[in-house]
Amino acid sequence: MTDAELSKLKSACHTLLGGHKALTPAETFALMAYWCEQHHVEFDTYGDGAVVQEFEQKIASLLGMEAGLFCMTGTMTQATALRLASQERRNPLVGLHASSHILIHERSNFQTLQHFQSITLGQPHRPWTLKDLTSQAEPLAALQIELPMREIGGQLPEWDELEAIKAHCHTHQIHLHMDGARLWEAAAYYGKSLQEIALGFDSVYVSFYKGMAGLGGAMLLGKPAFLAKAQVWIHRLGGNIFRRTPYLASVAMQFDQRLAAMPAYFVRTQQLYDILRNYPQFRTNPAEPQANMLHLHLPVSPEKAIAIRNAIAQEHGIWLFNNAVATALPNSSMFELYVGDQLLHLDDDKLRKALDLFAAALSH
Repeated sequence: MTDAELSKLKSACHTLLGGHKALTPAETFALMAYWCEQHHVEFDTYGDGAVVQEFEQKIASLLGMEAGLFCMTGTMTQATALRLASQERRNPLVGLHASSHILIHERSNFQTLQHFQSITLGQPHRPWTLKDLTSQAEPLAALQIELPMREIGGQLPEWDELEAIKAHCHTHQIHLHMDGARLWEAAAYYGKSLQEIALGFDSVYVSFYKGMAGLGGAMLLGKPAFLAKAQVWIHRLGGNIFRRTPYLASVAMQFDQRLAAMPAYFVRTQQLYDILRNYPQFRTNPAEPQANMLHLHLPVSPEKAIAIRNAIAQEHGIWLFNNAVATALPNSSMFELYVGDQLLHLDDDKLRKALDLFAAALSH
């Protein structure tokens, strides 16, 4: 099927398991217009405007950071933050986990643009441990930790381990940077506030188009002097767009509601795990939920998994997942499932029907 045909097939489904309900551009823009009218929003100019500054301060306060800088993409934001950390310490070496978004999805931007050099630490299928750092002989300028770690199913380091890593970085003057693209999803598992989680990090990046469902945008948080340097580099890299207001409005209008729903998404994820225990065809990573996302491993190739997805969508109007990828073992695959509004509001009978159809197809 072409991308257009797949999009049409997905749109025709009455039941979707993952993520949030997708609004049309007309619906999204109408909500943005209403919110802007209610809040008397005026356009910013290159990021200078009350709506931008107020939102930057709101997120900074929420995370207990000194200041925030609204940026257009996380790719640009993180590379900039780690470049500056390396420059400040006159050391190009940054520690990255093997599953880091920077290594996997950003087309070697930090190498091509000569931002910094990286060393891969830890084991690829589990979160950071303090031992991963103490066994590193060469001094690091910076260390990046993703919370939660998307490429390994949303896993999180245990709280005591995370606190020990923070202390180690502080003692050894290593700039500790958080890839918090999905930070909002981490608090429920830890049972901690966002301020407690962010405490000890020198800089934090958060995203506004994933769990928060905005049109785009990100934020870099840290000390004002650090952000001033980052702003210069983001300008150099082409990120100083004329109007940030549309992107900001798309997330600000729903941010509080999305954040308040995160505990409910996590509870629903726990309920999903209870249901999945009745289906031996599926294996979850992690074994127990640590965020409102997971990887579901299947005993078939990605090609067969996608064919099953398409057949169930055509015959039953149920969209199971967006994409399946190969795993280490032959004839196996997995897909990512984000527990958002769709699953939160889907009753258990309909969920079991979808899983029954899926499990039966996997067995043939």
